[in-house]
Amino acid sequence: MDARQWELLVAVVRGETVRPVPTGFIVDSPWLPNWAGHTILDYFTRDEAFFEDNLRAIRTFPRAMLLPGFWAEYGMCTEPSAFGAVMLWGQNEFPFPKKVLRTPADIDLVERPDPRTHGLLPFVVNRLRTLQPRIEAAGHQIRFAVTRGPFNIAAFLMGTAEFMLGLRTEPARVQHLLATITDFLVDWIAWQRECFPTIDGLLVLDDIVGFVGPADFETFALPSLKRVFDTDVTVKAFHNDAPCKACAPYLAGIGVNLLNFGIQHTVEEMRAWTGGLVTLAGNVPPRDVLAAGTPADVARATAALLDSTADWTRLIVSCGGGMPPAAPTANIQALIDTVDAMTAERREHPAHDHTDVPLSSPVRT
Repeated sequence: MDARQWELLVAVVRGETVRPVPTGFIVDSPWLPNWAGHTILDYFTRDEAFFEDNLRAIRTFPRAMLLPGFWAEYGMCTEPSAFGAVMLWGQNEFPFPKKVLRTPADIDLVERPDPRTHGLLPFVVNRLRTLQPRIEAAGHQIRFAVTRGPFNIAAFLMGTAEFMLGLRTEPARVQHLLATITDFLVDWIAWQRECFPTIDGLLVLDDIVGFVGPADFETFALPSLKRVFDTDVTVKAFHNDAPCKACAPYLAGIGVNLLNFGIQHTVEEMRAWTGGLVTLAGNVPPRDVLAAGTPADVARATAALLDSTADWTRLIVSCGGGMPPAAPTANIQALIDTVDAMTAERREHPAHDHTDVPLSSPVRT
């Protein structure tokens, strides 16, 4: 992200009035390489493809915040690979990690990986180190440490059904696994911050927490997420595009100040459940509207979202999840243009309003 985008992100997270209302999307490998004309495997294995695709998206949509910026990731394989997961790769298929833990007893053998040496994590850091001079020459900085969350990783290591069943049949072992994963994630986040001192944000992605109710969230997920978010950065973002009702009331208390949520809930519901303390990023339907609809469909859905709430503070208009595969340029631009047009109609500009300053403005140094 460039300096102006970061400034606006921090402002909206702090609850300041930002005009136009910001737009932003979580952008990663399910959408970006094919949109830019590369295969997914090229994106993962060629630094040049990774850099070109990210820069092209940034320049195509200068008024949108593309989060978390230059994110060197290997899909769902990144963190499970550190635990020894076998990874399945296709030329243009999203990679998949095979489960590592075949029986509950295997959990007893899990050791805490070292992010400096295990799995794909050194590749993630090395890619960013290699490209950092070019990223900065383009006016951007590495702003976020990024990781999959504890439930997400545990579900890949065990299998999702087996993990969910284990919450009931092997609660002590599952808690031990989550504690080991959390220790690893604390190390992984700290190492990213050590390697890139410009990091002042954290993005944690974990939609498996949406599969449990309040009691299980409080027992199994909350202790881990509390530790993961216990890091000294300004922006603490959480992505969960599964149901959020169970987790939402706890998020502000563990420091989360930005939530990308799915299509199961309204903006007003999410405001109520988070106490109005968490900035919301959502929630135009990603697959059925942003990817499969027309620009007119996207404009209608975006207008309906903004019309659904009178309070446009702590709001980033986005889709209900990450950018979906095959979302076309025209549809993404329709969302951005609709937000700009509707917010231009509002004439009130409070004292802390960042009014009509385009995200493509020159970066201040």
